Amino acid sequence: MPKLSHLTRSSLLIAFLFTLDKALAFVKSLLFNKIVGLEGMGIFGASNNIPDYLSALLSGGALGMAFIPVLREYLDRQGRPAAWDLFVRILNLAFLVTAGASVIIILLAEPLVRYVVAPKFTPENQALTASLMRLDLTAILIFSISGLVMASLQANKHFLLPALAPIFYNLGQIFGVTVLTPEQGLTVGPFTLPAFGLGLYGMVYGVILGAFLHLLIQVPGLIHYQFRWRPVIGLRTPGVVRVLTLLWPRLLTMVSIQAYFVARDNLASHFGEAGVGALNLGWTIQQVPQTVIGTAIAIALLPTLSEFINAGRKDAFRETVNRALRVMLALGLSASALLAVAVRPLAGAFFDFDAAQLDLVTWCTWAFLFGLVGDSWLEVAVRSFYANQNTRTPLAAAAIQAVSFVGLAWLLSRLLGLPGIPLAAALTFTGQALVLHALLNRKFPGLLDIRGTWLRALLAALAGGGMVWLMIRFLPLAPLFSALIGLMAGLAVTLPLIWKEIRLLLNL
Repeated sequence: MPKLSHLTRSSLLIAFLFTLDKALAFVKSLLFNKIVGLEGMGIFGASNNIPDYLSALLSGGALGMAFIPVLREYLDRQGRPAAWDLFVRILNLAFLVTAGASVIIILLAEPLVRYVVAPKFTPENQALTASLMRLDLTAILIFSISGLVMASLQANKHFLLPALAPIFYNLGQIFGVTVLTPEQGLTVGPFTLPAFGLGLYGMVYGVILGAFLHLLIQVPGLIHYQFRWRPVIGLRTPGVVRVLTLLWPRLLTMVSIQAYFVARDNLASHFGEAGVGALNLGWTIQQVPQTVIGTAIAIALLPTLSEFINAGRKDAFRETVNRALRVMLALGLSASALLAVAVRPLAGAFFDFDAAQLDLVTWCTWAFLFGLVGDSWLEVAVRSFYANQNTRTPLAAAAIQAVSFVGLAWLLSRLLGLPGIPLAAALTFTGQALVLHALLNRKFPGLLDIRGTWLRALLAALAGGGMVWLMIRFLPLAPLFSALIGLMAGLAVTLPLIWKEIRLLLNL
C-alpha cells in the first residue's frame, strides 16, 4: 500500500472525526425529537437562524476562509511570531464586532422572528423563538473566538483539535437535551438521569456549554504553537488591512449564503412548525455524507492549495483539485444512492413520526441528496478561489445563487409542496459549483477533466442503490436491520466499481 500523503492523512483524520461528530449529532436529533417532537425541533431550528447568520458572518465562517490564506502566507514568509501578531488583532476585532451586533439582534429579536424568520408561526411560538434567539447569542460570542482559533490551527496544518471541537460541541448539546430539557429524567439501563425541566431553554443552555467546550478543546493547540494574547487591534496594520480587504467580499458572500437559510425556513414556515422541523432534519441527514466527503477534504485542502499558489506550483494546484473532484464525485453519487433508498426505513425506525411526517422527512432528504455532489464540489471551488486570494468571484456566484434560490423555491414549493424547497437548493448550489469550476478550469486547464469517473460513479450508484433496495425488499427482518444490512451490502458492491477513485484519495 502506498504511503499516504500529509493531505490524505489530514483528510482521513478529519473525515473520521466528522463521522463521529455526525453520529453524535444524529443521537442528539433522535433524543431531541423524542423529548420535544418535530414541532419543537422546528422552533429551536428557527431560533438559531439569525445567531447562526451572525456567527457565519463575523466569527469563523467568513473570517476563517479569508484569513487562512493570509495567515499561511505569513507563516511561510515571515514566521510564526508575525502570524500570531496578525491573528490576535483579527481575533480582538471579531469579538468586539460580534458583541456589538449581538446587542442589536437582542433589541430586534421579536420583529426579526415575526417578519423574517417565521412569519407563519403562532404568536406564542414566535415569542418563544425570539426569547431562545436572544439566549443563543451567548454561544455566538464564544464562537467568535473559537471559530478563529480553529482557522489559525488549520493554517498551521494542525487538524486534530479543530476536528475534535465539533464533537465536544455536540456533547454539550446532548447534555442539554438529556438533562436540562426534559421534565422527567431519561432512563439509560439501570440509571435515571436527572432532569431540570427547562424545555427548549435547556437545549440552548446545552448549545452554550457546547460552544465553551468547542473552544476549550482547542486551547492546547494554541499553547503548543506558543500563542500569546495581547489587547491590540490596529486597523491600519498591513496584515489587518489585507485580511479586511479579502474579507468584505467573503462577508457579502456569507450574507448571500445565510440569506438562503433564512429564506429557506421562511418559506418552510408556510407549512407549519413541523414543516421547518422536517426540512431541517432532512438537511441534517444529508449533511452526514456531505461533511464526511466534501467538508473534510476541502478543509484539509485550503492550506495546501494556498501553499501551492504562494510557491507558484500551478500544476500541483490543478492536479490536487482535480483529484479531489473525482473522489467527491465517485463517493458522493454512491452515498446519495445508498442513503436515498435506506432513509425511509431508517427514519421510521429511529423517529416517532406518523406517516405524513415520515413522508415529509423522506422527500426533503431525497431532494437534498440530489445536490450532494454539487454541495461537495462547491466546498472545493470556493476554497480554490480563496487560495488564489480571489474572494470576489465566489461573492458574485453566491449572490446569484441566493436570488435564484428564492425564486425557484417559491415556484417549486407551490408545485411540489415542502420538498420543492430543498430541490431548489440542490439545483442552485450545484449550478453555482459548476460555474465556479468552469471558471477555474479556464485559468488551470484540465482541472475539470473527470472523464471516466462519471461512468464509474453512475454505475456504482445504481448497483449500490439496487442492492440496498433488494435487501430491504426481500430480507425477512425488521426494517431497521434490513436497511443496515442493505447499506453494508450496497457499500460492498459500490467500492470495487470506484476503486480507481479510492486510490486517488490516497494520493491527494
